[in-house]
Amino acid sequence: MSCKSCDCNQPAQPERRSFLGGSVSVIASMTILPGLVLHEVKAKPDDQRISDKNRWGILIDTRKCTTECDACVTACHNKHGIETHGRPDKDPQWIRKLKVEDPLTRKVSSFPIMCQHCEHPPCADVCPTGASFRREDGIVLVDRHLCIGCRYCMMACPYKARSFLHEETENPLPHTPRGKGTVESCNMCVYTVDKGGIPACVEACKLEGHQAMIFGDLNDPESEISQALLREGGQQIREDLGLNTGVRYQGIN
Repeated sequence: MSCKSCDCNQPAQPERRSFLGGSVSVIASMTILPGLVLHEVKAKPDDQRISDKNRWGILIDTRKCTTECDACVTACHNKHGIETHGRPDKDPQWIRKLKVEDPLTRKVSSFPIMCQHCEHPPCADVCPTGASFRREDGIVLVDRHLCIGCRYCMMACPYKARSFLHEETENPLPHTPRGKGTVESCNMCVYTVDKGGIPACVEACKLEGHQAMIFGDLNDPESEISQALLREGGQQIREDLGLNTGVRYQGIN
């Protein structure tokens, strides 16, 4: 992988890397289609550091997520230039649809699962180089320049949310650095979030009309995601692990 765009001889300082951007605040609204409003998060200037004032998260209502729809997966692949070849054990899976059947009622639920952006990420705990790390605003990332491909993080992740890139990538997108022999996972579309947008999966779900995913600031009690959690609550997958995930679910209990 080329490192021409960064100073790899300097100690790792995640806040200085271009893909981290600045922290974000102030909520606004933007009408995309009649009756459909997406919340736009305005970014602070790039020279301001990320802070723990924000805790970005995603709330997924599995009751609104249909088995047939995979718009979130398609949008993620298109956004990051991810190609699949029908090999679940080798193809990158930043986000995948999971089907769960209740053994008693036979009710089938379908919902997306991705990096859960834990407050206490096991992937970062076991990483020997510091390539896996958590930003102060809660987004968990992988620095490909530091990743040595040991895959300890993949073994430590209880959500199977990380992938190992087995093959060379052709024409990688500038906003998504990827390279053979490194680990990758959902980055919550960090470069879009830092510039005032929302993750591709959330946007695609809204455009499909399902409204099953909400993105926002968990630290802001007035945000849409906080208000939805206040009204109906939300569950963590493997809450018993005490990871305090940034991705929450409704309708899975």
